Amino acid sequence: MKNAILLHGKPGKEEYYNPEIPSGSNHHWFPWLQKQLLTKDVVAQTPEVPNAWKPYYPTWQKEFERFEITPETMLVGHSCGGGFIVRWLSEHPETRVDKVVLVAPSLGIDWVEKDFFEFTIDPNLASRTKGLVIFGSDNDKPAIADAIKIFRSSIKDVVS
Repeated sequence: MKNAILLHGKPGKEEYYNPEIPSGSNHHWFPWLQKQLLTKDVVAQTPEVPNAWKPYYPTWQKEFERFEITPETMLVGHSCGGGFIVRWLSEHPETRVDKVVLVAPSLGIDWVEKDFFEFTIDPNLASRTKGLVIFGSDNDKPAIADAIKIFRSSIKDVVS
């Protein structure tokens, strides 16, 4: 069965605790994308990572791995969620997935705490997918633009 995991990014602490702002999994374009996938019979899950404003890799990993990840699983990550997906796939070289879409992916370049992204990018990661696409925009923060450059230069066969 085709499925998708849509993973949000790292909000600021104030955003995370503001009851007027939707949770990460219900913010920005996530609800729209989830609905679009559901109408195509793709079960789309949007995990909500606890305390996402203060990323701790084991917590993100636990939430992510609650869902089935198969060769028919599409992975979509925004910001920190995109960087997480690259780390997770790099650390699980036996895993094959469908498409991987990274939207303004982060490597925490401008973060004070850097351990969330202490890993080696698998240069062959895209070969274990049916396509890896990275989206960025001309108004991304410099740290995001730098992360995109690192991903594009480190991973073979990325679609831009």
